[in-house]
Amino acid sequence: MTTVAVLCDPPRPGLVLPDLVDSSPLSSEEAADLYAAMLGDVCRAVETSGGELLVNYRDDDALPVDGEGSAEAEVRSVVRNALSDPDEARFEVQVGETFAGRAGNTATHLLDGEGVTSVAVVEPTAAFLARSHVDNAAMKLRSSAVVLGPSTRGRVYYAGFRETVDFDAAYTAPEVETLTDRGLDAGHDVDYLPMLPVVETGDDLADALALIRARQRAGRIVPQMTAAALDDIGVTVVGEGDDLSIAR
Repeated sequence: MTTVAVLCDPPRPGLVLPDLVDSSPLSSEEAADLYAAMLGDVCRAVETSGGELLVNYRDDDALPVDGEGSAEAEVRSVVRNALSDPDEARFEVQVGETFAGRAGNTATHLLDGEGVTSVAVVEPTAAFLARSHVDNAAMKLRSSAVVLGPSTRGRVYYAGFRETVDFDAAYTAPEVETLTDRGLDAGHDVDYLPMLPVVETGDDLADALALIRARQRAGRIVPQMTAAALDDIGVTVVGEGDDLSIAR
């Protein structure tokens, strides 16, 4: 069983998805709603898989934006509404100054401190993560000590480890190359999952929304909470030659 750590922030306007707000018509409030929906979809995917869900959140002392409640309460509220059995999720505070540091501290603690078989790090922006991806990665981790899920522009939506690596600045762009090198430098085999989109910018959102709309029309599975949030926000994809953009 792989412990899947979802590294997240409370879905507060002005805190989450700042690049998306700067590069799309979405307001900071709408971006926060979308982030909460994606967090719910990712946690639900892990819950329905063979993995163990760990929700790893940044505490209030580490956040520059205050919320209406505590960070833990805000995150727990989103996860509770997404899961069929909220008691199956563990909640822990992230430790570290950078994302790579927090990811590394989580992975190292679980592998060395708790003796779990394997650990994976994902973020809410990986809205298209599904049960099949989590279970496929768990199978790959039996033969390869590092398994990565590549996304566009050299990013990763999933990073799984059976052994530790040097996590210092391990998420330096292009993330997929840097994490691969860290695995190889530690003497580990590295394997990969199919490519999936992440949603961090306006361009990402255009790609994701086009895929969601196409899959809906074809009667295929979509991240349900994310799709519903985008319906509520009321955005569409507009083709401009070879480019896509988001419009209302």
